Amino acid sequence: MLKGFANAFRIPELRKKILFTAAILLLYRFGAYLPVPGVPFRDMLEAYQNAAAGSGALAVLNLFSGGALSRISVFSLGIMPYITSQIIMQMMQTVIPSLGELAKEGEAGQRKITQYTRYLTVVLALINAIGYLFLFLSYGIDFSQSPVPTVLQYIVIVLTMLVGAMIIMWLGEVMTQRGIGNGMSLIIFTNIMAGLPTALISSMRTSSKGMILTAITLVIILAIIPLIVYIERGQRRIPVQYAKRVIGRRMMGGQSTYLPIKVNTAGVVPIIFASAILYLPAQLAVFFPNVAWIQRFANAISTGWINWILSVFLIVFFAYFYTSMVFNPEETADQLRKAGGFIPGVRPGSATAAYIKSVLDHITLPGAIFMAALAVIPSIIFYFTSNQLIQAFGGTSILIMVGTAMDTIASLESQLKMHNYEGFFK
Repeated sequence: MLKGFANAFRIPELRKKILFTAAILLLYRFGAYLPVPGVPFRDMLEAYQNAAAGSGALAVLNLFSGGALSRISVFSLGIMPYITSQIIMQMMQTVIPSLGELAKEGEAGQRKITQYTRYLTVVLALINAIGYLFLFLSYGIDFSQSPVPTVLQYIVIVLTMLVGAMIIMWLGEVMTQRGIGNGMSLIIFTNIMAGLPTALISSMRTSSKGMILTAITLVIILAIIPLIVYIERGQRRIPVQYAKRVIGRRMMGGQSTYLPIKVNTAGVVPIIFASAILYLPAQLAVFFPNVAWIQRFANAISTGWINWILSVFLIVFFAYFYTSMVFNPEETADQLRKAGGFIPGVRPGSATAAYIKSVLDHITLPGAIFMAALAVIPSIIFYFTSNQLIQAFGGTSILIMVGTAMDTIASLESQLKMHNYEGFFK
């Protein structure tokens, strides 16, 4: 692997992409520590952080913002408004026919959908920013120390967080276009890794056996990572035979190959989408900080047995939903027919499409159940142990981190092989 990284830096184009991505992530982390105008002194801010840490919903929101929410920083909203808008737009494509047709128009249609997603992100970010302002005020944060009028100060805070969300969206898109991978996943990866040192220290200080529990947790995490990699790289290979054809004076075709179908075709997207949906009540609860039943409802959705059941359901649902969007059996069957290929024992056309769909449905289920179990089991353990390391580095976090790392390495490896260099895996 070290040789693969060394080879990557020998290619000027790839080296620029890696350094550009690293610079964007550093800029993002700087924004996570840059406070909004009018943030009070440290003693009042520490009181707010301690109070927010006791709320399960806010603790999870803070985790996915990389600690920016607890610092009342410019990037307090994090990447969630952008992810939520993407979920809404993708689901609307199946409901609104015009959006569905727009998605099939190729690059031009995708640009329009991306533009609509940006507009929706602005609306959601504005709503979240107003809600977070109420949240800060409910926890006793006093912004009146600023020399400007209070109302104007509130407007500045909301607009600052809104602009911060727009910058995060832009950073994610720029990394996707000019960097080495999916910018959205890399930002979430960075947020999770940023909370690891604090989680380690908190885990070791929880009790007299904190060091032992932390060591056991780390061993379990390291043991689970190879299993995740094994599932992520697993695939079902459907045999495909190409008929012989005479083109001019040459005999073409006749070879055998296979159609690979991954066990986890959707990758980390179901985990990210399910997390965004489950944390939506927590984001809405900030508008009503003094309403007890709303706070209880948000905490119940964010932690506890309701969260576990909904997590399993949503992860399985989004695994099938996203797989159906990225893999179309009808188009695959039609392409095979046009190329003269067929699956042995299956008639070309609709029968081939039905066979591929059946295989896809059967193979998606175990992958989705595996992801759901890995996301829920650590949450159950954290619920009974309150170990901060499990919360920050639990199943959801590990899946996102390993999936993002594998996608990034795969992207780098494909570009290395284009330049005749050895990849990361031999």
